[in-house]
Amino acid sequence: MTVFNALSRRARLTIPLLFTSCLFLSACSDADNSSAIKISVLKYGTVNWTLETIKANELDKKNGFELVVQPLASTQASKIALQANAADIIVSDWTWVARQRGNSSDYLFAPYSSSAGSLMVPEHSPITNIHDLIGRKLGIAGGALDKNWLLLRALALKEGVDLDNQVEKVFGAPPLLNNLIQQGELDALINFWHYSARLKAKGYQQLLTTHDSIHKLGIKSTVPILGYVFREKWASKHSTALNSFLKASREAAQLLCTSQRHWNAILPLTRTDDAITQDLLRRSYCEGRVIKFTEDEKTAIQKIYSILATTGGAKLVGHVEQLDTQLFWNDPR
Repeated sequence: MTVFNALSRRARLTIPLLFTSCLFLSACSDADNSSAIKISVLKYGTVNWTLETIKANELDKKNGFELVVQPLASTQASKIALQANAADIIVSDWTWVARQRGNSSDYLFAPYSSSAGSLMVPEHSPITNIHDLIGRKLGIAGGALDKNWLLLRALALKEGVDLDNQVEKVFGAPPLLNNLIQQGELDALINFWHYSARLKAKGYQQLLTTHDSIHKLGIKSTVPILGYVFREKWASKHSTALNSFLKASREAAQLLCTSQRHWNAILPLTRTDDAITQDLLRRSYCEGRVIKFTEDEKTAIQKIYSILATTGGAKLVGHVEQLDTQLFWNDPR
């Protein structure tokens, strides 16, 4: 079954609504502009901090293109938008791109962020290592094929622990799992970076990050986790505008990480009034900026993909057992 067919009914309904609303929104007329770039993203995703900064400071116009942001209700909906040519760019990971290319799609990946999930425990938890997780109730965001979970499983197997069979797994939405661990219903939790930051602000301890797992598995590079995804045919035709967008994205991140005024401007998007949480979110966002992306990082991703393919199997990667580094966009920076 393809990813397209497996997507939820709710996600399928989102795209027709998008098309319908296009009849009434100026975004669709902008899309006819050859310099316009349409990006479909999760409405409350952290990438919106970057995109809002681009728009608010007219970094798109300064770089010679018009950015059209199309907020959607789910990441699945954004993937459908890309497949339906309703979007030029979405945000996803290289695992999904590799699988889609194996299904004859011509998608490419340009690194955006290396911010990664982590394993969190309560402040005075007796859990101090992977072995201590045995017999415990473990919350897992993102489902059974989440990369954070699969890489932790791979590391645990290396240490002689089969987490898949030796913990009580609780899968759920990130905010729900955060609530459960705060209510004492979970012993530990693997969650996405911005949800882990919210727990840190409440005194919870970070036991292990996904990058820690990768490094302990013998891969020393810190690699991007998420990136901008687009069609190769579109990128070839609009390479100047695409590279200008990538440049504007880096400029926006630089503003957010060096200017308090610009950071304050997007604080409402963080959906928290707590100063400690805001500071931790900013720190994690800035630490996740991709400063370099060389052949070393590409090779490291290939190795990580092989681990994921072994742990997640065909349900994760389909028949694509090895990642082709040709899926990475050659950004001149």
